[in-house]
Amino acid sequence: MSLCSSDEDLPVLAPEVERKEAFDLAGYVQRAKSGPCFICAILAGAPGYDSEQILFEDEHHIAFLDRYPTMPGKVLVAPKAHVEHVVRDLKEEAYLQLMRTVRRIALAVEAVVPSERTYLLSLGSQQGNSHLHWHIAPLPPGTPYAEQQYHALMTENGVIPWSAQRAFDLAERLRAALAE
Repeated sequence: MSLCSSDEDLPVLAPEVERKEAFDLAGYVQRAKSGPCFICAILAGAPGYDSEQILFEDEHHIAFLDRYPTMPGKVLVAPKAHVEHVVRDLKEEAYLQLMRTVRRIALAVEAVVPSERTYLLSLGSQQGNSHLHWHIAPLPPGTPYAEQQYHALMTENGVIPWSAQRAFDLAERLRAALAE
């Protein structure tokens, strides 16, 4: 089910593969390794995180738009507690709760964003971006096979053009899907 009501809505979430822009990977790595935990900063309401529109929040989890999306509709889901290891740092029930949240958000993403497949993966590193988080990445229909899988997820292959307004519009659609 799509929340797009007309063809006028399609430019925001077009089903065709978008051209990507170059990404400053060296600058990103520097920020990830030396800056504050970006998830903890979002939770604290720190300034400068407008692109990371919060879509969902409960007592234990948060879901928000990716600041550097490699595809439309890319969302991150994280526990609020600063845990760093997906297996060792979560008790079974906390892990299952997190995965239920990831699934709920992924279903909302699929309801709003045209996708051929939805990738779910936990990334991060003890050297940077150590706060546990899951990526929900809807692969746009028509993406050539050579540009799928890890290629589609890697920022060094470019990011889609993104703006605060585009993030706000997508967040509104995703929040509506989550409210259903």
